[in-house]
Amino acid sequence: MNVLVINCGSSSLKFQLIDTVTEGILASGLCDRIGIAGSVLHYKGRDGNKTTQEIEIPNHSMAVSLVLDMLTHHQYGAVKSLDDITATGHRVVHGGEYFKESVLIDDEVIAHIQNCAVLAPLHNPAHIMGIKAIQELMPSKPMVAVFDTAFHQSMPPKAYMYGVPYEWYEKHKVRRYGFHGTSHKYVSQRTAKFLNLDLSNSKIIVCHLGNGSSISAIKNGKSIDTSMGLTPLEGLIMGTRSGDLDPAILDYIADREGLDIKAIVNTLNKKSGVLGISGVSSDFRDLLDADLKGNERAKLARAAFAYRVVKYIGSYCAVLIGVDAVSFCGGVGENAKFIRGMIVEHLDFLGVKLDTEANNTCGQEVVISTPDSKVKVCVVPTNEELVIARDTAAIVGQLKD
Repeated sequence: MNVLVINCGSSSLKFQLIDTVTEGILASGLCDRIGIAGSVLHYKGRDGNKTTQEIEIPNHSMAVSLVLDMLTHHQYGAVKSLDDITATGHRVVHGGEYFKESVLIDDEVIAHIQNCAVLAPLHNPAHIMGIKAIQELMPSKPMVAVFDTAFHQSMPPKAYMYGVPYEWYEKHKVRRYGFHGTSHKYVSQRTAKFLNLDLSNSKIIVCHLGNGSSISAIKNGKSIDTSMGLTPLEGLIMGTRSGDLDPAILDYIADREGLDIKAIVNTLNKKSGVLGISGVSSDFRDLLDADLKGNERAKLARAAFAYRVVKYIGSYCAVLIGVDAVSFCGGVGENAKFIRGMIVEHLDFLGVKLDTEANNTCGQEVVISTPDSKVKVCVVPTNEELVIARDTAAIVGQLKD
């Protein structure tokens, strides 16, 4: 089965065409700057050759049309016709309490995704545009929605409830939802397999570290707590997001800077995190360069990020009542060996020692703790697109049975 995986952002569309039998990538790419001057299509075919087209892409419908044209192109295409694409799997950031698992998309599902748009205003509307574009161009093909929040729906109420009036939850669904769920699901399952653990009897902490970062406590294959909350703003210090802070800061800054709540939240989302602390960049590679050149604020930003990760790992060890493994994934988790080292050196309370040579790797599965460490620490590259393709194939496969 060939599954087209779509991940729509407000001005972008990432895609992969995956053969779910071999789990090989037949084609992949990105439509960037949709609706903005300078839009471009990046495409990589099954032969590995890449092509780039600078072309006007006014909306997501046009982006999807361009992608389908490339996938069936006589020279670059991965398939002969759209008939060779069985189904489409869509990444959807927020499913609220509606969805505990991936689902076949119909009008009711679209309505629920729309209802959750207030909780993910930058993401869910874009996902709906992608869904409707595929509906228009491939109306006979089934579609599946795979939600970032679904994996965390196994959290108990004591983990997802905030200390606010209960009416806020009843009326407005104010609670912890968590994100990066597709990544946490894949990495926890892959970690168990990689380390020969019994997933159904395991305690794993997954650290998805990138520009957006989150950590999850996963017991017996199910998420029981995670660092992101109602929105992706809560939790770790991130690239441009503040993470946890005293909510009274908002009122304090509003008075002193003459800002309204929307302006402050925008700053917390886009101008804070390691960018805000360092004043240099949200990119950890830039922070490392600046740190090595003696920039004290860059050094502080890296230290603050690592410190917050250590705090969450420690708290989740308590929540899990022990831990079998800690896994790193995401752009920073998979590639930033210095950040991993800064974190692992503080895990000696778990009986963990860093294998410096093993840690000197990027983007591959590897155990970075020494053989005599009591807890295994490893790097397991995430693959959210594969999870989406697998879920889509499983659901669509049932339609044919």
